Amino acid sequence: MTSKYPQIDIDKVTTIPISRRQNKVNPSHFARVPERDFSIDHFIDCLPSQLAATDFRSLLKHIHQAKSKHKPIIWMMGAHVIKVGLSRLIIKLMQRGFVTALAMNGAGAIHDAELATGSGTSEDVEKNLADGTFGMARETGRFLNNAATVARDLKLGFGESVGRELCKLAKTTTHVSLFANAYRLDIPATLHVAIGTDIIHQQPTADGAALGDASYRDFKIFAQVVSGLGNGGVVLNIGSNVLLPEVFLKALTVARNVGGSVSDFTTANFDMIQHYRPRVNVVQRPIKTGGQGYNFIGHHELMIPLLTWSLLGKQTSEPE
Repeated sequence: MTSKYPQIDIDKVTTIPISRRQNKVNPSHFARVPERDFSIDHFIDCLPSQLAATDFRSLLKHIHQAKSKHKPIIWMMGAHVIKVGLSRLIIKLMQRGFVTALAMNGAGAIHDAELATGSGTSEDVEKNLADGTFGMARETGRFLNNAATVARDLKLGFGESVGRELCKLAKTTTHVSLFANAYRLDIPATLHVAIGTDIIHQQPTADGAALGDASYRDFKIFAQVVSGLGNGGVVLNIGSNVLLPEVFLKALTVARNVGGSVSDFTTANFDMIQHYRPRVNVVQRPIKTGGQGYNFIGHHELMIPLLTWSLLGKQTSEPE
């Protein structure tokens, strides 16, 4: 018995010699085994010339070129970056000129301020939610809500005000604070707040008008920074899945609307899983008029130290 359906005659297939075929992989693309040199530069050199490894080397080159050309290198970050202990690395990059602007959500300021004042951060949400004490730390709300009021009254950015107020505190552990160091280094650090998403919004010290005014000023500061991205700037999004990719897209369109062309820059997204908005609003849409976009998937506590060590390496510091 045979199948009732017709079958193609494989005997009629025409083959070609392998010498005529173009190949994407050959041994020259393979990862190399280190021998005596175990430096980060040699590690990067030994990565295979494939996929994300090629993209990573290319991103390093673009960041170094942006630094040498004095173009913006913007780091947009979710609060998880702080919670997994990466602040000191980001601060070192700020000091070395590899971060020229920071953009964070409201939670970023909460974790940064709590760590800077020596209180520790990241409470047990499930436990405290059960009795209504989740997010009710008095000092956190009082400090950050006051910073928003100061920002409104003095017409400062919200992130600027947070950094300023932290620097005024005698007991501030500034070596772990992104906002304090940004303020001292004159690096714009902006806070982009969605009212109702942060624990400080639920406390009596919150002033919605002050929060809105301060965060809106930060949007305008951020849009001004974005306007300088053209012809060599870099934008990194690390762990913000919704808020900052949306803010970036709006800031970019405002910058183009007011100042004209902003194109030929580099974007990169670092996250633990694929998300729609970072992929579309950071990696794809902004560089349609020119530029490059990269996407890297991995845990922040591994990927950001790798990025930091790679940028601070001696050999990679010279753009090709």
